Amino acid sequence: MGTEQSRASRHDEIDAILERKGGAEEARDDADKYTVVGAANRKTYANWLTPIEEHFVCHRNDMPEADGDGEWTVSLTGYLENTYSVAEIREEFPTVAVAHTMECAGNGRGQHRPETGSVQWGYEAAGTAVWSGTPLSAVLRGDLEDVPDDAWLTAVGGDPSDGEDVFARSIPLSKAVDDCILAYEMNGQVLPREHGFPIRLIVPGWYGVNSVKWLDELRVMDEMVTADSLDRPGDHAYWQQEAYRIHPEGVEPAVNETVETGDTWDQLEDGEPAHPYTFDQTVMSVIGEPDGESAVTVPEDGTVEITGVAWAGDDDVASVEVSTDGGDSWAEAELFGPDYAGAWRLFRYDWAATPGEYVLASRATDDRGRRQPMRISNPDAWRDALDDDEFPWNEGGYAANAVLPNALELEVRSP
Repeated sequence: MGTEQSRASRHDEIDAILERKGGAEEARDDADKYTVVGAANRKTYANWLTPIEEHFVCHRNDMPEADGDGEWTVSLTGYLENTYSVAEIREEFPTVAVAHTMECAGNGRGQHRPETGSVQWGYEAAGTAVWSGTPLSAVLRGDLEDVPDDAWLTAVGGDPSDGEDVFARSIPLSKAVDDCILAYEMNGQVLPREHGFPIRLIVPGWYGVNSVKWLDELRVMDEMVTADSLDRPGDHAYWQQEAYRIHPEGVEPAVNETVETGDTWDQLEDGEPAHPYTFDQTVMSVIGEPDGESAVTVPEDGTVEITGVAWAGDDDVASVEVSTDGGDSWAEAELFGPDYAGAWRLFRYDWAATPGEYVLASRATDDRGRRQPMRISNPDAWRDALDDDEFPWNEGGYAANAVLPNALELEVRSP
């Protein structure tokens, strides 16, 4: 299977994307396989809405050709049997707008030591956009009478693979009909090609890998996608059962037909399944301003405002703390601005600053009392890391949400 073979065409895609995205920059990709750009500046994380020009992009196949709404179709299969063009989805069903913080499951991979392979993201693979489209429940609900409550929905992408794999991701059907949409607009504009034009799945609060781009098929099944569960050639299970699983080095995760919860952190804490799937996002925060790129001069009133964003997937952000001494002490920040399920919150802290050198950090806690750990563990710790306020180093570098790797150094100068 060619999932990690070098793809020369990605360089042309990245160059074309960066011509349109003035606030983004290319991310390092050790596999030379993925089309990846991320936010170029911390100041992206001082604002609630992420402009398309600053929003990260990540995919691993060439973008498919799609000329218009009427030509591209989405097939409903498995328990269902139907086909809709994108034009029909737009015109025959209601339209809603959903605010969603999209985060790559590999965000923070580049903070692992020793390094893991592939894309070396820091904090820049996250952004909040308003996605407009059709509620998935409106498309599916009339055909679900005979479908079990614990069924799964598998979304298949229409991007052509250069290997034997099919890009397919499964989510619980209950999540799909709760708040997922089939999106064809982003921030009020036609969905950009690199973000999935003409249509993509949006799974609010869950890692971006679940929001399948260039949507080709929706299959309602009794279980998650496994090796031969789709009516098409190729390897169906790689992106569900092998990639995007949290596990120590050298482990081949076991195939599961179902899991009890889509909460990534619950899976990690409970040990069921043994190697968690990256579904619901873990609690996370990033300081946007000051950005650490230039010194800050103390204002006349002596107060420097620290601003950033915090998110917690399906859960709510309960609080954010800020440290100006690298985590030795903490002060409560204020949450403010828009408050939508599945989207990040803004936070600010008025800091009585004096001249000197500082290390600024933020730490968020969700409404279930789960708080960002301070650092990423060494590879040998695995789940024992959780008891030491560490996020477990894992071979894929997934779901990292540690505090100190995202801290910034700041010089404060006299007026």
